[in-house]
Amino acid sequence: MESFSLILAIVVVTALAFDFTNGFHDTANAMATTISTGALKPKVAVAMSAVLNLVGAFLSVEVANTISKGLVDETGIRPEVIFAALVGAILWNLLTWLVGLPSSSSHALMGGLIGAAVASAGIGAVNGDVLVTKVLLPAIAAPLVAGLAAMLASRMTYSLGRKADGRAAKKGYRAGQIASAGLVSLAHGTNDAQKTMGIITLALIAGGSLAPDSDPPVWVILSAGLAIALGTYLGGWRIIRTMGKGLTDLQPQQGFAAQTSAATVILASSHLGFSLSTTHSVSGAVMGAGLGRKGGVVRWSTATRMFVAWGLTLPAAALVAALAEWVCRAGDWGTALVAVFLIASSFAIWRISRREVVDHTNVVEGDPVDTEVPGQPEPAGVVTTAMAAVSPPPTGATEELAATVPAPATTPDPKAPSAATTV
Repeated sequence: MESFSLILAIVVVTALAFDFTNGFHDTANAMATTISTGALKPKVAVAMSAVLNLVGAFLSVEVANTISKGLVDETGIRPEVIFAALVGAILWNLLTWLVGLPSSSSHALMGGLIGAAVASAGIGAVNGDVLVTKVLLPAIAAPLVAGLAAMLASRMTYSLGRKADGRAAKKGYRAGQIASAGLVSLAHGTNDAQKTMGIITLALIAGGSLAPDSDPPVWVILSAGLAIALGTYLGGWRIIRTMGKGLTDLQPQQGFAAQTSAATVILASSHLGFSLSTTHSVSGAVMGAGLGRKGGVVRWSTATRMFVAWGLTLPAAALVAALAEWVCRAGDWGTALVAVFLIASSFAIWRISRREVVDHTNVVEGDPVDTEVPGQPEPAGVVTTAMAAVSPPPTGATEELAATVPAPATTPDPKAPSAATTV
């Protein structure tokens, strides 16, 4: 390592802070359905997810290389530019966490990096072909592919399990859901932890501490894995509540199908070096699984808010990062001013979140009890229930109902003779 300046140290610490927010922001991707269906207790779920995130960080560096070598031109990128990019990404993560929206930490980071790079070196600093093929196209395709796969898997699961023993099948689905949730956590580590590795590696190259085209050093891989694991363990309970019950109501069969489909998409994308959003993949899978059960319902009001957040993520993070880069051009005092703004804003968001605390004790509070048993008829949907409420009773039902209802009590006539006088 040739040099390690103060600004480079600030960038590395800020990148690890982003990785921490990425961890608790995206915990819901792996564990929301597992917690909401009761397959695992909340604290056990996030602990398992944290460990597997750390393991996944060591499995590949393809996505890290996409960030550090492909998205933006390394020449002319200063550490201050990367610092500004991280500021935009962190603030967007915190704002969407505050309102419980599962937006993409990955796209927040991409948007911040693009905005800061364009503000510093112009539009030519962004490699457009890499942006389209490895960021934008996967962002559109991943939720669609994961959603379709989860919907088909849910229908197949219900069809195959129709004649299965109720309790045994239910236990089997819960065990499968735990295994698939672990797979999603592992996949999350292979994809999202690498994005921070790529950012730190890019900063080290920009600061002259690494040669161009270098792979992430071991200490970068370890520190990024630990940061995302710690954030995961603390749990993004607000987003877990939205993903687990706010978007749709999932049974263990659907949770298993959703998580398996999402994990497959994420692992395949990590192998190809696509910097997709695990949030998009899992959200698409959850909606697909919700539609895969007869009578299943997706809460489209929540989904619409989520889609709007997805669309705003890249431009919003890019705008904040561009403004931060403009202030950082003033020199050390400008960088210090941006750092103070980031700390103050983060503290203010945290204070606002304390007005309504959501943690492991109330993340599933008020959720409906899971009473469905495989092999039994599926619950009626909203439309079926509403029609039954307003439909007239079938023929013969009126007489049966009348027989079960006692005759109304009548007030005795004071002029009528009593039983005692008629004896």
